[in-house]
Amino acid sequence: MSAAKTKSADELVFLPLGGSGEIGMNLNLYGFGPEAKRKWIMLDCGVTFGDLTTPGVDVITPDPTFIEERADDLLAIILTHAHEDHMGAVARLWPRLRAPVYATPFTAWLLRDRLDEAGLLGETPVHEIPLDARFEIGPFDLQFITITHSIPEPNGVAIRTPAGLIFHTGDWKIDPAPQIGAPTDIDAIRAIADEGVLAMVCDSTNALVEGESGSEEGVREELIKLVGEQTGKVAIAAFASNVARLESAMLAAQANDRRVCLVGRSMHRMVAAARHVGLLKNVAPLIDEDEAGFFPADKVLYLCTGSQGEPRAALSRIASKNHRNVSLSEGDAVIFSSRMIPGNEVSINALQNQLVDNGVNVITASQRDIHVSGHPRRDELRAMYQWAKPKIAIPVHGERRHLLAHAELARELQVPHALAPHNGDIILITPDGPSVIDEAPVGRLFVDGEFLVPADAHNVRDRKRVSFNGMIAISLAVDEEGDIVDGPMARARGLPEDDDYSLEAFLEEAERVAGQAFSRLSARNRDDDEACEEAVMRAVSRFARETYDKRPIVEAMILRV
Repeated sequence: MSAAKTKSADELVFLPLGGSGEIGMNLNLYGFGPEAKRKWIMLDCGVTFGDLTTPGVDVITPDPTFIEERADDLLAIILTHAHEDHMGAVARLWPRLRAPVYATPFTAWLLRDRLDEAGLLGETPVHEIPLDARFEIGPFDLQFITITHSIPEPNGVAIRTPAGLIFHTGDWKIDPAPQIGAPTDIDAIRAIADEGVLAMVCDSTNALVEGESGSEEGVREELIKLVGEQTGKVAIAAFASNVARLESAMLAAQANDRRVCLVGRSMHRMVAAARHVGLLKNVAPLIDEDEAGFFPADKVLYLCTGSQGEPRAALSRIASKNHRNVSLSEGDAVIFSSRMIPGNEVSINALQNQLVDNGVNVITASQRDIHVSGHPRRDELRAMYQWAKPKIAIPVHGERRHLLAHAELARELQVPHALAPHNGDIILITPDGPSVIDEAPVGRLFVDGEFLVPADAHNVRDRKRVSFNGMIAISLAVDEEGDIVDGPMARARGLPEDDDYSLEAFLEEAERVAGQAFSRLSARNRDDDEACEEAVMRAVSRFARETYDKRPIVEAMILRV
């Protein structure tokens, strides 16, 4: 086919802007039509979270520039489920996209809550659709297929187009007894297989792990047993979004004559969302933090946020004895019914050590069967490929090694074509196989206070540099003749000192160096504030580098008097 014909033909393309080559920040685009008139839908719009390399930044979103420039052709944002890495960026990015959002009731409730916080609730069209819904948006015929995961109402999406049917799995596992919600709708998956699945775009998180991920049923049984073994206060740390796990914790308390107290904003938010859609009906009434303090130690169970060691979460404040209502001490227990997310090891270990130092018994999933993954291991992937029978495998939702292992497994399962994408790959999907036909710009936006800024923004670079190297500020007052009448005066933050060389001594030398640098300027340059400041900064920077072997940020200010 000639290039001209390709440009004018109806094409089906897939484009990940986030979530391929990383776990989190999922944003997937499907386009149909000739390139110049292509219509798009977005599946998921999530965030990832900051770490020690992003000082001052807790939340990160994908950069939506590609689709923002085509916002008139973006027909819808469709959310597969309510995890933050799949829907947490909607409220941040919607003003740039302004497309209607489609979600099932539980996800829609949480989305409206976030939109309300952002002041967008009345402006954003949110279409609440039932489970197993089938609906049309432009050239796309969409069908939600019930799957199991670690949150209520997870959905795979069958996307029918004139060019073929795509099955976008979303996040999933195979749990025959998920405790909340229906099991995976295998019949629906087999039905689309009979129809013919051109490509399956599939979760890769556990593609390196053999076996099966396990069932929430076993976790519930173990939690009931484990809580019964405790004699003091019990706190269970879990992901608030795993409502089945929350219910298991509540039933474990109930079975052992304990009352449950929610601790942490996310816990209250998720429980409210669950009750809105009719979940958590069979649990005893909860007690609040003020009431819990009056219960005997063996009659209360705290259900806490903070399983990942987040410094502002409930459990960290309890461990540091800064929580206003909840305290744990000798003879009490904290049960971590969660996994250690890669990157959080340092903060989690610090939290657990702090609890142990307070005399608290810490119990984790490495000791008892109190957590299962929400993502498919290799045996589950094998089953899904057997059910769906796709001609093309496109692994997403994983680091590069996960995607490549998933693609190789698909080939072993006799899938004719497999392609592991990078974020930004525009992939043409045809019966002859997938091919990368172009690249879209990709990147990250940092939520910095109330602003969305590029990852390489000057404020982010400066903050990183200050955190590693410190900062020096120099000020000089200069009269109309260009003579120094006051200063230089130096201040510094983040620079080292010891008994042999104090910070005060460095600052005195820095002031001398700054004064000399100014004095060497010509009379004409002394009238130029920018030239003066540049000369002073260069001189002080050189002196700091020679003294500390560091490159602090140096700011100079010339005051005209």
